[in-house]
Amino acid sequence: MSRIVVGPFNRVEGDLEVTLDVEDGVVREARVSASLYRGFEQLLLGRPAADALAIAPRICGICSVSQSLAAAAVLRAAQRLEPAPNGLLATDIAHAAENIADHLTHFYVFFMPDFARAAYAGRRWHEATQARFKAVSGAALREALPARARLLETMGLIAGKWPHSLAFRPGGVTRALALGEEMRLLALIVDFRAFLERALFSAPLDAAIELSSARELDRFAEGAGAAGDFAAFIRIARDLALEEMGRGPGPLLCAGAYLGPRGHRFPAGLLDTATGLLREPLLSRVEEDVSHAYMRDTAADPARAETLPDIRRAGAYSFAKAPRLEGRAVEVGALARQAVAGHPLIRDLLANGGASNVFARVVARVLEVALLTKAMEDWTRALRPGEPYCVADAPLADGAVAGFVEAARGTLGHWASFRNGQIERYQIVAPTTWNFSPRDAAGNPGPLEQALAGLEVGEEGATNVAVQHIVRSFDPCMVCTAH
Repeated sequence: MSRIVVGPFNRVEGDLEVTLDVEDGVVREARVSASLYRGFEQLLLGRPAADALAIAPRICGICSVSQSLAAAAVLRAAQRLEPAPNGLLATDIAHAAENIADHLTHFYVFFMPDFARAAYAGRRWHEATQARFKAVSGAALREALPARARLLETMGLIAGKWPHSLAFRPGGVTRALALGEEMRLLALIVDFRAFLERALFSAPLDAAIELSSARELDRFAEGAGAAGDFAAFIRIARDLALEEMGRGPGPLLCAGAYLGPRGHRFPAGLLDTATGLLREPLLSRVEEDVSHAYMRDTAADPARAETLPDIRRAGAYSFAKAPRLEGRAVEVGALARQAVAGHPLIRDLLANGGASNVFARVVARVLEVALLTKAMEDWTRALRPGEPYCVADAPLADGAVAGFVEAARGTLGHWASFRNGQIERYQIVAPTTWNFSPRDAAGNPGPLEQALAGLEVGEEGATNVAVQHIVRSFDPCMVCTAH
């Protein structure tokens, strides 16, 4: 058996290293390492509770709204506050814009350029893929990046700036939109929709949203949407059998996404892909295992845990802790959200593949771009001119609370304990912490470690491009592991 190290990875956010044990050309075991200690939780201790709204978003420059909203959710729980309906709608619009921008970046900048590599030079689609998706020089970037930038102008209208806005509060947002600004907001969303219908889908948005099976998806790629970038991915993925690659651990978790006046747009749930059982997630039973992390033993419960590094810990190989729900590794992300929400296309892809996989993850992410763009239009039209966008803070209760949102990459949880208006403890479990966790005390690997096991890499070893496809299918943001 040989041991090879892959890393640092290009085109991922932050520092990532993967160690593969290869025997007879097959990966027998994988170990995923977050090699950077940040300690953001330590920065928050002893500060006034409201400081979390300013410090937590700076964990990451590409999903800062998600971190802001998780901090706001923690404070809202401690204040037992009912936010303003307009504030929830405006928050959802801004959050969706950020998450769509992340999905778009993943597709055009991180994922598709791998198919332009020389390793695929003999494939019939390679020449066209190079022209369209090659890193830096591909024609798609000249369309996608300006469209992304224009979409993020919505953030300026709602939150003043992006990233690291201070506009998000437990009771809503600090800026009320005038009628003219609501019209401007809708115009930006409609403009972005036009880009999607022209370049990404080459079809009406509803045609993508209404796809209900793998068979319909394949027909779409060869028919109505054939000229689009999404169809190009589908044809490539089918040729490479990406649906057979990178199978996840089984359970898929969503904590509930886009809280509005009438509840979450995408509901909370825990779906077991092996049995098809869907139930409410017991988020109170989240624990963090540190047996293979460069961390001292504290409490397993995030509400009582501390983040204290121990770089000499025996058996450790990552600065990420290992989150487990009811003792199990779970996968989070767009695939989990849409599977829990019951989207028929995603459920069919999971049924056909038997588990999460590279193909299903990317399809779910692109599908969510369409779903959220339409949702942004709905939320903008639901805003009520003249009504409040924020309610005042209420007294902060002492004790432990938790707040959850769904970032682009999956479930994000903040746990905090407050005393006399100050932060006594603070813990963050980010999507990449879930998906890129190390092993736990029982030796159970994290989701990516499981997804890499069994991969045939042959004599190519670390240079096998399939390793890149599997890793990037989770869209890692290593800096958000926070620990």
